[in-house]
Amino acid sequence: MKQYLVYLVEDEENLSEVLKAYLEKEGWEVRVFNDGDAARDAITDKPHLWILDIMLPGTDGYQLLKGIKEETDTPVIFISARDQDLDRVLGLEMGSDDYLAKPFLPQELIIRTKKLLNRVYGASTQDQKKIELNQYTIDPVGRTVIDEEADGEKLVDLTTKEMDLILLLTGEIGKAFSRESIIEHVWGENYFGSERAVDDVVRRVRKKMPRIHLETLYGYGYRVLSS
Repeated sequence: MKQYLVYLVEDEENLSEVLKAYLEKEGWEVRVFNDGDAARDAITDKPHLWILDIMLPGTDGYQLLKGIKEETDTPVIFISARDQDLDRVLGLEMGSDDYLAKPFLPQELIIRTKKLLNRVYGASTQDQKKIELNQYTIDPVGRTVIDEEADGEKLVDLTTKEMDLILLLTGEIGKAFSRESIIEHVWGENYFGSERAVDDVVRRVRKKMPRIHLETLYGYGYRVLSS
């Protein structure tokens, strides 16, 4: 089993201890923060996953999410007992990868966490080989892309969503993926928003990896071709 480091930010101490116990049963290492200021100071630790409550003493969940996404591409699950629809939309717009409304069963958080970790880091990445394409080396295990033609810094700086997209499309060269399918694979089945988010990520990937032949299939979706 892969060892993941999960940072849980929850000011209700009884709830945080319950959630920590459930997460640790899965074999994950869990660090708990009961206020936003302490969590903010740990952003550069780069855990595998953040689980954030919105209402926190000091730095609130929105500010913390903004800080995380400015510094890292670490995935985030947002949890809240406030205006569910508004919090969900705002959280997802700011880069949250999933959302849970309180009250929820701890088992539901475990299911969401497993799905997100597997989607981002891969359920069996040990068996995945590096992909060589148009002088880019794509590593599914390390989740890196190296530009072999670049002078100086060769590591392509991709966000979580950009990396998920390129791994999906280059994992099956030539296969056409609909926008709906890309949403399901990259954002997850609980995504709430426009499919145009796919177009925005594709635009950014094309800018960062201009030699990749990422073809638009008008009215349908995208595919990557070998040349």
